[in-house]
Amino acid sequence: MKILILGAGRVGESVAESLVSEQNDITIIDTQPDRLAYLQDRLDLRTVAGNGIQPSVLRAAGAEDADMLIACGPMDETNLVACKVAHEVFGIQTRIARVRSSEFTDGSPLMGKAGFAVDEVICPEESLTDYIRKLIEYPEALQVLEFSQRQASLIAVRAMEGGPMVHHVISDLPLLVPDLPMRIVALYRRDAAGSDRQVVCDGSTRIEVGDELFVLAASRHVRGVLDALHRRDNPVRRVIIAGGGRVGLRLTRHIANSVQVKIIESNASRCEYLSTQVPGHTLVLHGDSTDEDLLEHENVQDADLFLALTSDDEDNIMSCLLAKRMGAQRVLALINRRAYADLVQGQGTQIDIAVSPSQTIIGELLAHVRRGDVAAVFSLRRGDAEALEAVARGDERSSKVVGRRIDELSLPQGAQIGAIVRDGPGEDLKPAKEVIIPHHDTVIRSGDHVVVFLPRKRMVRQIEKLFQVSATFF
Repeated sequence: MKILILGAGRVGESVAESLVSEQNDITIIDTQPDRLAYLQDRLDLRTVAGNGIQPSVLRAAGAEDADMLIACGPMDETNLVACKVAHEVFGIQTRIARVRSSEFTDGSPLMGKAGFAVDEVICPEESLTDYIRKLIEYPEALQVLEFSQRQASLIAVRAMEGGPMVHHVISDLPLLVPDLPMRIVALYRRDAAGSDRQVVCDGSTRIEVGDELFVLAASRHVRGVLDALHRRDNPVRRVIIAGGGRVGLRLTRHIANSVQVKIIESNASRCEYLSTQVPGHTLVLHGDSTDEDLLEHENVQDADLFLALTSDDEDNIMSCLLAKRMGAQRVLALINRRAYADLVQGQGTQIDIAVSPSQTIIGELLAHVRRGDVAAVFSLRRGDAEALEAVARGDERSSKVVGRRIDELSLPQGAQIGAIVRDGPGEDLKPAKEVIIPHHDTVIRSGDHVVVFLPRKRMVRQIEKLFQVSATFF
């Protein structure tokens, strides 16, 4: 696929890095030649220096035969206008815009072809907010990702002493938790060198303390899955947020009515603005989140969750380490640099969760790049693994999956089908969604939404081909 990316910032770089690795033809446009030179040295792509809203620049980038434009520049106006020009002048089929303002949303007439001609609006801040809100709702989880209109969930959790399933083999699970259908699709265990290694996940695999597990289940069973693997934590009641930027402000607005929130912001004028934008009972503090005296004065030891959400990776890491040492129950750091995220979570530091802003939106973009009928994609383990929701189409003659048992499918080694969401009879004969945890003899039907876990991204093409229908299907 030929893809143009407007914007060579952090999001643009992460998008380009992910898509280049899948053998797409990528051209990235930016006004900063030095930034483009850096990316061209690192990645196998073309670069064009210039303003991406100008037709001449888009033409030089190959817009006349491009399949997709991803506009992720720093300004909403640039991204929206670029999509309009791409549609009107070049007829680029798919146009995606990163938009921070809540005034421009999917489904708005402004986004239609008569408006800015944007097919999909991506908002990193909103994606991050949703991600963190799930972790506040389920504090034991490392990730909670939803599929098929929130019917099924993929839960990442670290096994802890006290969980009913810990120290048992996977085949014992139906006996231990008989009313909790689930599928453990991957298990990672830390070795002597401090690196996480994937362990073969079958009925004889024993779950040990410290294992990181990926589990698929119906969304209504998320709490039960966590309780089975992890000693239940106290509900999140007190949150300290370091950084009152867009993410910090958006998150505070969402959670301030259900939890006690304190915001620490280093910029005095930003503090004044924040105090006018958050509920009156939210405390806005002017100070440095790495100041030990400030954290002690604000009783960081009583915080259920400390969130470092500034734009500085080093400050986020240091403030989290400090807060954890001083007694904060759980800490989360926003980290842009992938090397830092790997170091923080791969070497057994005290930081519970490291979140990459760009990785939270990669999945939303990948759903448009994937071939076949792919409804949702999530990038996992900092881009190494992937979970996708594929829709089975066609019939037994035109499809490689419809009418076939799970054990008859040509899945890549290590890939697992963890859940199937199927239309079923609801009340008053209205269609309802049924979440099926499949076994080897489960037969896939046309219209099924199939959730597949892939331990390695290179397996994606095999899954895409598997779910593509042949030319006999109309």
